[in-house]
Formats: sequence, C-alpha cells, structure tokens
Amino acid sequence: MTSSEQGLTGRRIVQVLATSTGGVGTHVRAILPGLTAAGATVTVCGPPATDELFGFRAAGFGFKPVRIASGLRPVADARALLSLRNALRGADLVHAHGLRAGLLSVLVRSAVPVVVTVHNALLEPAGVKRGISKALERLVVRGADVVLAASLDLAEHARFLGGRDVRSTPVSAPALPEATRSRAEVRADLGMTETAPLLLAVGRLHPQKGYHTLLSAARHWRGRTDGLLVVIAGDGPLSADLAEWIAREHLPVRLLGRRSDVANLLAASDLVVLTSLWEARALVAQEALRAGRPLVATAVGGIPELAGHGAGILIPADDPAALDAAVTGLLEDPARVAALVEAGLTAAAGWPTLEDTVGQLSALYVELLGSS
Repeated sequence: MTSSEQGLTGRRIVQVLATSTGGVGTHVRAILPGLTAAGATVTVCGPPATDELFGFRAAGFGFKPVRIASGLRPVADARALLSLRNALRGADLVHAHGLRAGLLSVLVRSAVPVVVTVHNALLEPAGVKRGISKALERLVVRGADVVLAASLDLAEHARFLGGRDVRSTPVSAPALPEATRSRAEVRADLGMTETAPLLLAVGRLHPQKGYHTLLSAARHWRGRTDGLLVVIAGDGPLSADLAEWIAREHLPVRLLGRRSDVANLLAASDLVVLTSLWEARALVAQEALRAGRPLVATAVGGIPELAGHGAGILIPADDPAALDAAVTGLLEDPARVAALVEAGLTAAAGWPTLEDTVGQLSALYVELLGSS
C-alpha cells in the first residue's frame, strides 16, 4: 500500500452522481473497489435508478438515494439539496461527477473539500436554458476545490471559467470481460454470414451521439451485395425515432437495445463507428482499440487524444459523406485495417490503467484532506 493509500484509512469519501446510464456510472462503479482497498469508507449518493443499473448496493458499497435529475428541475433540485445535505453529514471529502452532481455538492458544501469531475461539455442549443446552464457551470467550476477534466478541451474550458485548481485526468474504461461467444455464434444470431461486414456502434440513443450521421451514411450501403449490417447497442430517448427512420428507409441497421455483452459484439465486428457530436474519452473508443478493432470516429472533444496519430480514422462531425468514404475505404483495404489495428493496440498500451486512475484519485484525496 502506498503512502497515499495509507492516508485514506478510515476516511469517509462520498461519491455523488446524477442520473446516469453510461460512462459516468461505469467510471464511478469501477473506482470503488480500489478506493475501498486503500482503506477509505466509500458511500455513493445518487438516484435509485442509477443504483439499480450499476449495482452499487448489490456489490456491497454504501448507497444513499438522492434523486439528482439530469436536467434543471427547480422543485426536484430543492428536494435533492435537502437529501444530499443529510447524506453528506460526517463526510471527510466529497467527489461529484458531472455538472449536475457538482452543482448540488458545491451548494451544500460545509468545511470538507469538494472535487468535481467534469465528464461532458454543455451541448444545449442557444437560448435561455443554455444561458442558465452556463451560469451554473461557472458556479460549479469556481466553487470546487479541484476540478478534474476528462479531456484536455474540458480542462481548458474550466480554466477559462475561473477554476481555482483544474487538472486533466483521463477516465479509463474498465477492462471488458472476455468474450463468452464466438464470432460465428454472434453472427448467426444476427442472421449474418462469416464474411458479411459487421459495423458496431455502442452508446445511448441520444442526440449527442450523432446517430443521424450514421443513418444518413447507411443510405449509401443499402445497395451493397456483401450483406453489410450496422448494429447499434444502446437505448435512450431516440429509440422510437431511429427505429421508424430505419424501417421507413429500409436501412441495413439494427437496434439491439442496451446490451451487457459488448465484448461479444466487439469480437464479432469488423469495424467500430463513433459519430458523436462531442465526447471526452468515450469508453467504446477505448474498448474498440484495446480489442484490436479498427475505429472510425468523429474528431471531437477528447477523441483525438485517444485515436489520433493513426490509431483510428478521424472524420468531421455531422458529415455522412466522410463517414461513408472512411467505412467503404476500409472495407476495401485490408492492409489499412491491419495498420489501424496495430496502431490502436500500441496507443491503448500507453493509456493509464484503472489502477493508475485510482492511485491518482487517492493521492489527490490525501492532498486535500491533509490541507483541510
């Protein structure tokens, strides 16, 4: 055990998060065992639905229900403030994940240090709501003792807003379990042959993910004779709209819903596509490169940090023609695919591990607790 970890023995650390169905909840769940092993008593505060999805209590971690919504809801936020104030009694340090959780944590803070990890950028369109969100974002960044930014562009933005202590901290994707089914078995379930190209997208069915770009590009793939299929693993508010679009235009795209077997899907796929309008360090991008799958992704947010320098093909956001060109080009160039796979595996080997992430957090906590 390192000196940093020894400094957490007996310390009460509270992790706070709002409604989450993806990367934020996955990250929080992943760091808990390491923090507990370092001697900290860790409690998670968040919506009951988030606990049900990520299994904090089921895994033996402390959990206190605080209904922090993903959007601005004044009445619900007032109730959440009261719940969080009660839940934080006795805490030595609070670590909030995301701007919603960060806002409430900063507002109810007492004398204990507050760390806020900024996982996402504000993507709301111009208007009153965006203006309010930007003002609250500034309050969070300036109110936190330390802001941890999941990508370099988020760190730069937080410093611009006046953050007192802003640090870049890459969020590492937890290692996926080994695939439990063969490529042939997964493809058989999808009604595919061994040689048909399988394109995989993983992520919440939300406007941020840019699925309109993927479906628009898929129009060009309807006439292919090789059986190409695009599968999208995830659920979300756009589910019905995307399903209707796919059916109306007879696109070679299938919605799989939320899946717990991403490792199997990756093993069966030929190519991973990520069409987001913005991402920090998308977990699926990390998973794809680690699994040796060629990646085509939009050059937004922290994606160039992950997949730049030849580790992936980067395209502009909201550009179906560029996506079509990148995908069809790869499917016709096995040598380029092999080069991408090799570069992706090399890049992934240099990323911080989950253990590195926990070690950095432990050192930060000890630093703040020593000065509090």
